[in-house]
Amino acid sequence: MKRALLVVAILVGAIYIWNASWLAPAPASTELRPVAHRGIHQTFHREGLTGETCTASRIHPPTHAFIENTLPAMRAAFDAGAEIVELDVHPTTDGKLAVFHDWTLDCRTEGKGRTRDHDMAYLKSLDVGYGYTADGGKTFPLRGKGVGLMPTLDEVLAAFPDRQFIVNFKSNEAREGDMIAALLRENPAWRKAVWGAYGGDPPTLVAKAHLPELNIWTRGGLKACLMQYVALGWSGYVPAPCRTTQVMVPINIAPWLWGWPSRFQQRMADAGSQIILLGPYGAGDPGTSGIDDAATLAKVPPGFSGLIWTNHIESIGPLARGAVATK
Repeated sequence: MKRALLVVAILVGAIYIWNASWLAPAPASTELRPVAHRGIHQTFHREGLTGETCTASRIHPPTHAFIENTLPAMRAAFDAGAEIVELDVHPTTDGKLAVFHDWTLDCRTEGKGRTRDHDMAYLKSLDVGYGYTADGGKTFPLRGKGVGLMPTLDEVLAAFPDRQFIVNFKSNEAREGDMIAALLRENPAWRKAVWGAYGGDPPTLVAKAHLPELNIWTRGGLKACLMQYVALGWSGYVPAPCRTTQVMVPINIAPWLWGWPSRFQQRMADAGSQIILLGPYGAGDPGTSGIDDAATLAKVPPGFSGLIWTNHIESIGPLARGAVATK
């Protein structure tokens, strides 16, 4: 019995040492690199939120006049410290990629119908600030301020050729991957501006096939990565779904990952992957919860080096720039 307990103790000790974060090499940099989800935008409360909810009709009282997915909101996000801005695209009937979040126009604009069922001239005529209200429709503080502000992806890249973006495909149509690849082939100077892509698996994987250096991830691959790593990572093994990808990690799940933070980062880096740290799982739709306040930012460990996802770049950007010095 004593021998068995000794063997167990030795195994537990070996697993602990093998996954000890403090024994991993220090990262070359501990700079926090913010990703601004939708640029600077109007946030909203999530109580009772479903996929059919019009989020523009439940915004918090505005503290700024920026509207998501517009050039002014992106410029302000970069000025606030964003390294990358995330944006959303839809194909139009005249072959453009419109930068707009919603599947339909009815919530945020005065338009009607599916975004992709219109040409860009019509979309440009709309007011993307039309539907925002913080008081149940009594007032619309952004109405009239978003006329003509829906950009095309090529307009975004032309405006910020030296910046970087993550493209969110809002559908499962493979042709969107073909469209973005064609756009970048025609404009090679913009290639580095499109840092990554995610969303529907078919367009994401097609874009990757055309653009091998593109940073991508898929929802199914992410789930498989984290589940398999929790099961097998104690041995140091990095599962195939975690290799050569971007691993999105909710900050409240991270401590359960073997070797978090430094050993885990080292293993992902050795496997050709980068980490994007999200806000707490359960605080919003997967991929939307961010490092959105000072208290959550303070939970980012001193040994973390990588991208942090935020819905509040206007406040988190300046804090993140000073985070390394204060930890």
